[in-house]
Formats: sequence, structure tokens, C-alpha cells
Amino acid sequence: MANEDLNEKETEVTIESGVTGEVKIADDVVAVIAALAAQEVEGVGDMAGGIGKTIMAYVGMKKADKGVHVDVSDGVVRTDISITVKYGYSIPTVSRQVQEKVKGAIENMTGLRVADVNIRVAGVITGEKAE
Repeated sequence: MANEDLNEKETEVTIESGVTGEVKIADDVVAVIAALAAQEVEGVGDMAGGIGKTIMAYVGMKKADKGVHVDVSDGVVRTDISITVKYGYSIPTVSRQVQEKVKGAIENMTGLRVADVNIRVAGVITGEKAE
């Protein structure tokens, strides 16, 4: 599964259906939750995007779900996240913390079950960029 800046499918998952109506969550919402949770982990430098720049990057706007690809099927989430790690931090430790934080955030906020949180470390940030 390739990491892309944009989630290729525009689907929604119905998480609750009742007398008052349905609750649907778009895949993009799950991707934003994952990206924000990952950025809260100490040692994460930035979210790493896919190959090339998007139009939004050229005009100076960042996508909230940059570096995240999610697949939601039958109430189960699989996610791929690309990050950079600040120099001096343990890559395995930071990666594990990102996995735990993302899994918890998605499950708590959406009620969906997270099967996979795959981490791709795309680089190490050194010097003043790591501050």
C-alpha cells in the first residue's frame, strides 16, 4: 500500500444506525485524526508526504492529513503513516508511541476498531528544524 497525500477513495462508514438516524464518518476524517494524534508524540518532527508536492503545498497550505493513508472497511481501520523523527530520539520508541496514540485516538473518537497502524520513517530532522 503506497503512502499518498490524498486518500484515493471518498467513502464513509456507517457506525451507528438508530431511530434518530445514521452517523457516518468519512475516511478523510479518520486520516485527520490519525495525523493530529501522530504529531502529538514527542520526537515526531513532521508528517512526511507522498512523492511530489500537491497544489496546496505550492500555495503554502498544509493538508491536515498529510502523510496518512487510511482504509476503512466493515468498521475496521488500517492506516499507513509517514513521519520524520527528530534527531536524538529512538526511532523504535517514537514509532511505537505513534502507533499507540493513533490507535487510541481513532478508536476513542470514532468507535471504529483499528487493525493496523503502519509507520514509515521517511527521514530524520537535525539541527534547528528539530526544535
